[in-house]
Amino acid sequence: MMIETRAYARAGLLGNPSDGYFGKTISISVRNFGASITLHESPELQIEPQVQDSNVFKNIFHLRDTISTIGYHGGIPLVKASIKKFVEYCEKENIKLNNQNFTIRYRTTIPRQVGLAGSSAIVVATLRALMQFYKVEIPHPILPTLALKAEVEELGITAGLQDRVIQCYEGCVYMDFTRELIEKQGYGLYEPIDPRLLPKLYIAYKTDLSKVSGKVLNTIRERWEQGDPHVVGTLQNIAGVAGEGRDVIRNQDFQRLGELVNQNFNYRSQIMTITERNQAMVDTARACGASASFTGSGGSIIGIYRDEEMLNRLFVELKKQNARVIKPFIV
Repeated sequence: MMIETRAYARAGLLGNPSDGYFGKTISISVRNFGASITLHESPELQIEPQVQDSNVFKNIFHLRDTISTIGYHGGIPLVKASIKKFVEYCEKENIKLNNQNFTIRYRTTIPRQVGLAGSSAIVVATLRALMQFYKVEIPHPILPTLALKAEVEELGITAGLQDRVIQCYEGCVYMDFTRELIEKQGYGLYEPIDPRLLPKLYIAYKTDLSKVSGKVLNTIRERWEQGDPHVVGTLQNIAGVAGEGRDVIRNQDFQRLGELVNQNFNYRSQIMTITERNQAMVDTARACGASASFTGSGGSIIGIYRDEEMLNRLFVELKKQNARVIKPFIV
């Protein structure tokens, strides 16, 4: 029996990065890219390494560039952490697992370290494969929390629920992570939005830029935990952008939605240091007449464009920034 599961890239439309701070977000799944897991029964439990897990390099510069792009450990720790959390969840819920072993392999086409949630896609796809193999049902709202714990508790990655929620639910989802909800039930309010209500969206991502998202967000986490009023207040403003955005999408007010996308980035730039290259990508898109904000931690942007002429300008001008432009396939 061969099991194959998949989880797609995601792009945060509004609310980034308030999801890790009891905020609100709206995200879309981006089916242009995905992570897949194949799993089959075998005598021993084996995780097959991929090219990015290799410890063989052409030279010291190749080693440096590899670490900059995918970190020190590749994807195997993500698979291991997912398996561990799955077993612990089943033990806690008194779910007896059959004494079966498996061989598991991951593949991913999601550009790494550009804010499209490549790591969490591997985790979600792994959990889905384990659920099928052992015939275990994990409630839909619980699955994103379990995926988050695999990265945060096992691997020490700074992250929020947003990526895992949209990768589990897919499509377009409004998420409310109000503290009372999270502390009471362990998950937030997840409300699907009909993707047909969305305007024309583009995504642009750097083909030569990488930055580990956990490192990007660490300073915000520290200042937020210390109660820095500027950080706390700005994150609340960012959450408010997503809250308003839900109604704006339903009312088809795309002009206002574009303003909210821009406002999201403007708020974010008040509490984060934006690199010149990331800022240039945003400025270029806005100069073409489109709105622009980060999809995640940096390295890729999302926004609204008016027509094909504007989209073509985005293709041309952002290519000068070494950025590739795509139209996201959501459903």
